[in-house]
This record gives sequence, structure tokens and C-alpha cells, in this order.
Amino acid sequence: MTTPTHGNSSVADKPSLETQSVTATNPAARRKRSALEVMRELKQPKVAVMLALGFASGLPFLLTANTFGYWLRDDGTSLVAIGFISWVGFAYAFKVYWSPLVDHIDVPLLGRLGRRRGWMLLCQILVTSGLLGMATVGTAGGLAAIGAFALLTAFASATQDIAIDAWRIESASDTDEVGLLTSAAQVGYRVALIITDALIIAAAARIGWSMSYTAMAVLMALCIIATLFASEPARAEVVRHQKSPLWTLRGLADAIIGPFIDFFANHKLTGLLMLLMVALYRLPDFVMGPMYNPYYHDLGLSKDTVAWVRGSFGLVATFFGIAAAGLSAVRLGLLPTLIAGLVFEGCGTAAFALLSVNADTAIFAAVMTLDAFAQSFAGVALVIYMSSLTSLGYTATQYAMLSSTYALLGKFLKGFSGIAVETLTPIYGLLGAYATAFVATGLTAVPPLLLLLLLWRVQNIKR
Repeated sequence: MTTPTHGNSSVADKPSLETQSVTATNPAARRKRSALEVMRELKQPKVAVMLALGFASGLPFLLTANTFGYWLRDDGTSLVAIGFISWVGFAYAFKVYWSPLVDHIDVPLLGRLGRRRGWMLLCQILVTSGLLGMATVGTAGGLAAIGAFALLTAFASATQDIAIDAWRIESASDTDEVGLLTSAAQVGYRVALIITDALIIAAAARIGWSMSYTAMAVLMALCIIATLFASEPARAEVVRHQKSPLWTLRGLADAIIGPFIDFFANHKLTGLLMLLMVALYRLPDFVMGPMYNPYYHDLGLSKDTVAWVRGSFGLVATFFGIAAAGLSAVRLGLLPTLIAGLVFEGCGTAAFALLSVNADTAIFAAVMTLDAFAQSFAGVALVIYMSSLTSLGYTATQYAMLSSTYALLGKFLKGFSGIAVETLTPIYGLLGAYATAFVATGLTAVPPLLLLLLLWRVQNIKR
């Protein structure tokens, strides 16, 4: 990979985060931080802010996805409808198309906080409004009405992710700190997932779904505090000031095509291999996403059991997965870590088929533990890897491009998950259909695994 030089605002001059120190995929080539140094860095205020922003990023996600599906199934909605309404999550896959706005435009009035913080604050207000709307209309208001508020929530959440991801990468001083902030973000993100995937289910059993979603809206509003305490990244501002204004022809071209030209200038044809691998990497987690909670419902598992297992075994396994992925990335390198993550993902997803034979609480806890570890491990590995491929000045757009790439195919395919289960039901029975679909989804880990092995070979040849 060629190393670009610092200079004016031309496309080829933007230094990637990877080349500001030493490539993240070759950790042995840079000085390793001691355990004491890492512990000292954990005391930085921006690490605490990143924890909170990670929580803000994770809170809305399942409330328009799996947990939303549980609510719909609980109220008698068909699996087909649940599968299709999950397409509101396409907002996360399409965010690359409006990410240049987040990179190049300040939010009116709120922009006084800074570009990144202004966008974060606006989106947090919109997410809060969307969740309150879902809680107010409920399923009694019709799928179109609650789906519209879910779409608003997903759109605002996806836009918030653009700003938060850019803030995370730009606030880091080097690639090691990117890993540190990424781990902090993932901890916050996963805590939010536990709340919206476990505690909310226990709450819904007692106070109902609408009141539970209202409580989530209150938590989202509290996340505004993190945005107010965040500091606007200074080093990215220097690069942005060198750019031509967006309203000029050169500035518009740089905003729209500059990030993509820069990406392939840095990575050449290997960039295509990277994008294809990223596009397939999370399929084992995504494809059956809308069916997890309906599966638990149809297995006869109580809300309290699901909430307890997720909030105990799932939470512990999540933190172990985050820590293990961070340690693996530093000690073994990102590509081996990505490979391990895929193996965990495939096995974790396929393991859910065991519940169709025996849904005993102990087996459910074991399956949930494996899945929580696998998802957090693979998630951290992929986020660090994608972060290492971005360039200052194009951070929001390039990371949005990469994250949209990994979300697009999975978001599309999961819309058919309900049809898949219902089509297989006459052949295998309802639980057998679920089991067959989970095993088939686990096998989707094989193609990206082969691509990773090829990518590892290509990069070793380059060295």
C-alpha cells in the first residue's frame, strides 16, 4: 500500500489513519504499549465519553429490529410482516449516501457545538422523538404508523452512527488509541443491547411494550449529556479547513467521489477484496436477526427467562468477547482476529438449532453465551479493521461506506427470514424450520472466511 503525503486538499494527499503511525494489520511493527500504559489511557475523559456515546449508538438499534419484532409477534403479527418491516434497518445500510453531508456541513444552530457534536445532538433528539412516537401509537395504531416512527428512529440512529464513528476515529491520536476507543464504544454499545434485548423484555412483561419504549426514549434523551461533554476533534478540523467549500464544483466533487478515490488510491485493487469481505462478514448475525425473538416466543420461553439469561450469561460473555477481540487484534493481528470471529459467528448462529430439540434453560444459556461472545468478538474485530482503513477528511463518509457495505446484503436478506421459516414449516414443522434456517445461516460464514484467507495471502505477498 502506498503511503500518501501530507499537503493540500487534493484527493490523493489525505493520510489514512492506518498510515499516520504504522498499519493496524501489522501490530508487531510498532511499539507495543505496556499494560500500565493502557490502564493509564483508560482514565482519559474521552474514553468515558466514548462509553456513553457507544451506549447512545447501541440503544436504538434493536428497538427497530429484533426487539421490535418481539413486540410485533407478542401482539400477533405474522412472521412475514415482521420480516418485511425489519427493512426499516436499511437506513443503516444506505447511510453512506448522506454521510458526505455529515462530513461537510454543520447543523444550523447546533453546529455551534462543532460539526460532529452538532450532528450527534440533532440525531439524539430525533431518535428520542421516534421512540416516543412508537410508544404512543403502538401496534393498535397500525403497522404503517408504528413502522413510520420506526423508520424515523432508524434513520436518525444511522445518521448518529455516522457522526459518532467519525468522532471516535478522529479523536484518536494513533491506531492503538483507535482500538482503545473502539473497545470503549463496544462496551457501551453492548450494554445498550443488553438493556434493549433483555431488560426491556422483562419490563414489557410487567408494564407493557409502550411504557417500556417510553423508558428507552428517556434513556436516549439522557445520552445528550455525553454529547455536551465531548470535545470536538481538533486534528480533523485542520484537514477540513484545507478543503474547498461544498458549494463549489471542486468541493462538491471532493465530497461525493473524493472518499472513494482516496480509498482505492490507498488500497488499489485489494480494496475490492476488502469491500467484498466486509459485505459478507456479518451475514451469520444478520440473516436470521428478525427471527430470534419470535423463535423464543414459539419455543415457549418466558420473557423473564430470556431477559435473565441475556442479562447475566449474555452480558458476561459479551465483555469477554470484547476483551478477547481487542487482545487478539494487538497480539495476533487483525486478519487472524477476523478469521477467528467468523468461526465463532458461524458456530454461534448454528447452535440455536439445538434449542428446537431441547429448550432447557441450561442449554439456552449455553447457546446464548456462545452467541454473545461470538457477536461481540466479531463486531470489535470488524470495527477496528474498518476504522484502520479510513482517511482524515473523509472519515465519516469512508467509514459509512464500509459499514454500509457490511450491512446492506444482510439487511436485505433478513427481510426474507420470515418467508424462509414459513416456507420450511410444512416440511420440517415450525421448530424444525427455525433450526434448518439457523444452520444454513451459520454456513454463510464460509465465503467471507475464504476471502479473508485470500486477503491474508495477498497482503503477505505485498510485504
